[in-house]
Formats: sequence, structure tokens, C-alpha cells
Amino acid sequence: MAVAASRQFGWWSILLIVPGLVSRRVWVVGVLVAGLVSGLASAQREQTTLSADLPSGRIVVAGRLVDDPRPYGVDMRGRVDPTHLFTRAGWETWSGPRLAVVLAGPGTAVAGERVSVSGRLRDRAGFVRGDPFAGVIEDAVLERLGPASDPLFRAANAIRGRVASVLDSEGAEGALLAGFLVGDIDGLPEGRVEDLRLAGLSHFVAVSGSNVALFLAVWFIAAGPLGWGPRRRAVVGFVGLALFLVVTRWEPSVVRASMMAGLVLLGRLGGLALTPWVALGAAITTSLLVAGQLSGDVGFQLSVAATAGVVAGSRWVREVGWGTAGQALGITLGAQLAVAPLLLVHFGTVPLLSPLTNLVAAPVVTLATAVGGGAVLTGSAILISAATWLAGVVLSISRLAAGWPQLGLAGLAGVAAMAGLARVRALRPLVALGVALVLSASLLPVGRVAVPTVVFLDIGQGDATLLLGPSGETILVDGGPDPTRLLAALRARGVDHIDLMIATHGDQDHIGGLGAALAAYPVGRLWHPGHVEGSALYDDLLDTATAAGLSIELPRAGWSAEIGSFRLQVLSPTRRYADINDESIVVRAMVGSMDILLTGDIEATAQAELGPIPVDIMKVPHHGAATTDPRWLEASRAAIAVISVGPNEFGHPHPDVLEVLERNGSEIRRTDREGDVAIPLRP
Repeated sequence: MAVAASRQFGWWSILLIVPGLVSRRVWVVGVLVAGLVSGLASAQREQTTLSADLPSGRIVVAGRLVDDPRPYGVDMRGRVDPTHLFTRAGWETWSGPRLAVVLAGPGTAVAGERVSVSGRLRDRAGFVRGDPFAGVIEDAVLERLGPASDPLFRAANAIRGRVASVLDSEGAEGALLAGFLVGDIDGLPEGRVEDLRLAGLSHFVAVSGSNVALFLAVWFIAAGPLGWGPRRRAVVGFVGLALFLVVTRWEPSVVRASMMAGLVLLGRLGGLALTPWVALGAAITTSLLVAGQLSGDVGFQLSVAATAGVVAGSRWVREVGWGTAGQALGITLGAQLAVAPLLLVHFGTVPLLSPLTNLVAAPVVTLATAVGGGAVLTGSAILISAATWLAGVVLSISRLAAGWPQLGLAGLAGVAAMAGLARVRALRPLVALGVALVLSASLLPVGRVAVPTVVFLDIGQGDATLLLGPSGETILVDGGPDPTRLLAALRARGVDHIDLMIATHGDQDHIGGLGAALAAYPVGRLWHPGHVEGSALYDDLLDTATAAGLSIELPRAGWSAEIGSFRLQVLSPTRRYADINDESIVVRAMVGSMDILLTGDIEATAQAELGPIPVDIMKVPHHGAATTDPRWLEASRAAIAVISVGPNEFGHPHPDVLEVLERNGSEIRRTDREGDVAIPLRP
């Protein structure tokens, strides 16, 4: 608390010492003072980095890569600690501030290695997981200069490399196993990641106490005689913990678990047996004194809360006398109850049945981790097959449980009220009946629409449109920028398959989520514009569709298709364009006498060739940008004009576009103001 307060309120937080002085306990005052000093020092380091002077324009630096480059949307990003700067006079020593790097292409270097980075430096400071950087090198070219100088990094990178070489070819199951072993889920499809979160199982890939215990067990066996005796065992254990921290890239949950394990080893060395509560409290205090920014890290908060819940739950089970069989349930319940408030604050929902899914999945995860570790060590094909099969079981559990009820604040309050009423013996039958009815109703599949309906999904600054029919027909046009948000929206609408997916063009704000939808749902066909010069994201989408065996088609003006209630007519593109926005697939969807014009991001050039198209409902092109020709928009005279838009820096929708629509008498609907815009289409 002292660390967080000092980082937030500066010297005013010194008032926190007053309760310690009143308590007259020296150790309390000491901990508070240490926390304040750590927090103030951390805040000062942040400010120094954020306000650092930087060279401008093109830059070439050499230094140490802080973390593995990872995908963020269409970009690969990482961070570098520079040690040298290339000038006209050649290389000069420069201990500059930490810099973020946005790569122009894939990078082959990993954390800890010596690299050179060239690109355009922008004076744009920020944070990555609470860690500050002073600027961003954009369109960066990363070149590996040599291995890590730190032996721990070299060993850790070798371990991660071995995990990747064995598991990278094993699909989603292999990616999940890598998450269990070293916390690396970069290869896990977004849809599977979201399933784990909605099922309450994502903590299994965060790497925590059980992983640390398993690693130490293998480490001590490998150490052999070096680990005999209390002192040697402690030293070997500390080295192992440091190595595991680097292997898992210092995940906050691993920091907490390793700190607890280290304190227990230290206590045993001094003949002191630490209770779980003391070990947890000391680990939290030490971690925050060393790295104050952890106080605001969601992963660290969840790890601490879950551990406290496990300790409290196991103690409660012993006191109640549930025995060995109830121990697992008590621990699971304790952990889930402890993290529920944090999940609600950070993610908005809490999986209602996560205790059940964790109870079922936990032993499978433990076995998969152990077998997967053996597979990585030995390369045995039999162990790899067994481990991936077990990982597949976990994915199946998460896929099933992802559709189960999610509680908001009201739902969580209702559960708490039910629990309170259940304490009254006379009300228990009524409470049990109410719980059974609620669960039964919530587990029923979401009802399909009664009439054909178009839904413009609220997915932020981007486009995603659903055409839903009463017979189950489902057409998805674009998928917005955020895979997680798209999957949540599809799930909320009861989507269980997609008959036709249309990628209107290759911009991220239109196709960023489609790859996740391909991985999460059976898809019949994919239409795409066939850009000559596509993006990496566009190419990845086509590769994913090809691997899935989809029917991939390049529609052109004049194409038509009939899917359930919907008749589709492709109006554009009619040719190749210099701008991929003009190359968007434009579709008119018709139900009876009603029609909808889905325009992608076409601009004035394509609009002029297309000509005005009077329709009942129009998705206004390009999120209402000024790139639309006002005369074309006015001549089209849509009765309902829908603008799919979110918070943005581009001025969308443009006032001139809104003025034309208002002058036309169009009913203007906006996803940034209404959320999902659902319009029934009554033939």
C-alpha cells in the first residue's frame, strides 16, 4: 500500500507513517518507510525516463534487447536498452533511456541479446506493463549482433528455444503446452485465449506456484550432489529460481511465487519454518520494495489474491473437516472468490462456474505440464503425443465452459445474497431451487433471431457487421481490429458457425478479428478482394483460411449468392485501384423488398464509378470520414445511415458527412453511442 500510495501521491503519502507511529511497532514503521522510499524512487526513475532528451529523426542504436518481440495487432514490438549511438563520427557510447521498438518485419533476436536497431525515433513516451520508455523507434530494422552476455539469459534462451523447437509444430495444443511450461502463448489463437479467460482458466498459462515447484523438483534432481545439504540446496535453489524467472520472462505471478519459494529456502537455511501467510506477506513486501511498479500490475494482483484465497480456502476446509476429497474444492473456491473482485474491476465479468471448470481442468493441466516437460527434455514422440492430447482436453473444457454464464456486478451481488440466504436453514430449499433455475436458464443457448436481422457490432474504431437469419444462416462482413472484442460480440449474439465471411479489404480495423473468428467457428466460405499488395495481416488471414480448407473466392461486380433469407449482390470492386480502400468489396444484401448497402471503406473514386445507390440501410463508408463524396452520399438517400465508429484521432465521423445525412433526413445510428445497432428486416 505504501509503495502504491507513494507512486500515486508523492510526498503526501508520508502521512501513512502516522498509523505506524501510533501503533508503536518499530517493524511496522520500518516497512512503511521502506515502502515509501521504494515507491518514490520508482516514481522518480519513471519520470527521468519519460522526460529524457532524445535525438530526432533517423537513428541507429546498439544495445540489449529487453524482451522478446511480440505481435501487437499487425506490428511486432519490443524494447531496447541502448548502449551505443551511431553518429557521423561512428559508434559512440550512449547510455540512453529505454526505447520501444516497432519492427518493420519479423525479428530473430530474443531478450538479453545484443542487437542493433535502425529506424525513425519519435519522442513519444509511454509504458509497457508499468515499465516506462522514453520514445519509439518506428519502422525499425532489428539485427542480432550476438548472444546474451548474462549466463542466466543464455541458459534461459536455450530452454525457451528447446521448448519452441519441440512444440511449435503442434498447433494450438503445442502453444498451450508452451504456456504451461514457460508462459509463452504467442502461438495460441486469439479465440482459444479468449475461451480460457471466459472459462476462468487463463491463470494456468500465467505460470505460478505449481510450475515453480515442478521446476525446482526437476532442478534439484538435475543438480544431484550439488544440492545435498541445507546450504548447497539453498544456493542451488536460488540459482534455479533466478533461471526460471528469466525463462518465463519475469511474469508477475512467477515473481511472487519465486519470491515465496526463495524465502522458504532462506528460512530453512536459518532453521526457521515460515507459515504460508508469513511467506506470502514477506514475498509481497520484498517484491514491491524491489519493483514498485508491480503494485499496479494486474497479473501480480491476481497472483497475490489467488494465493491468499488458496491459503485461506485450505485452512477453512481443514477446520470444516471436508477431508482430502474436499481439499481441492476448498482451494479452488478460495482462489476464485479471492480473485472475483479483481476480475470484475479489470475485465468487467466473472465466470460463474469457474470453480467447477478449475476443479476438472487442474489435474489435467498438472499432468499435461509434467508430460510436456518430459517431452521437451527427451523429444519422445510418444510423450509429445500424450502431452498434446492432454492439452487438447484442456482446450475442449475451455471451449465448452466459455459459453457458460458470466457475472457482472449485479450478478456477483446476487450470488453473495444467495450465499447469505443459504445460511438460514429454512430458506435453503428455496435458494437451491432458485440457483438451479438460474443455472438452467443461463446454460440454454442464446436464442436466434425471429426475423432476418442486420447487426452492426460495436467493436471500437472499425467495422464488423452480422447478417443473421431465423434458420441459423450467419454472414460476417469484416471483423474489426480486436479479436477478443469480436469473439465476445459473436458469442453474445449466439453465433455457432459462419456460412460466409467477407473481408472487404485488408486494413486492420476491418480484418483484425477475422483470424480469431476462423479459429473459433466453423466457416463455410471466405470472400476477399485479392489485393495485389496486401499486408502481413491480410496474408496471414488467407494462409489461415487455406490451412482450414475453406472455399476462398475473389468476388467481382456482378456476383450473387443466396444464403438463407439473404440475397447478396456484389457491386464492387470493378477493377484494381491505387488505394485499397477503393478496392473494398461492396455488397448489397436484400431481404424481400428491403436492402442494405455494406460499403467497406470506399472513397470518392470508387463511389463515382459505382454511382448513387438508393437503399433502405447504408453503412456509411470509412466510418464517416471526409473521403466520401457528399454528392454521392446525398444521391443515395439511405433511410437509415449507420456509422460504425469508436474513439479515434481521425475526426470520424466528419461534420460534413453528418450534415449531408441530416439534410437527407436519414436516421443516423452510431455504434459509438448506441453500442450494437441491430435492425430487424421484415420482408
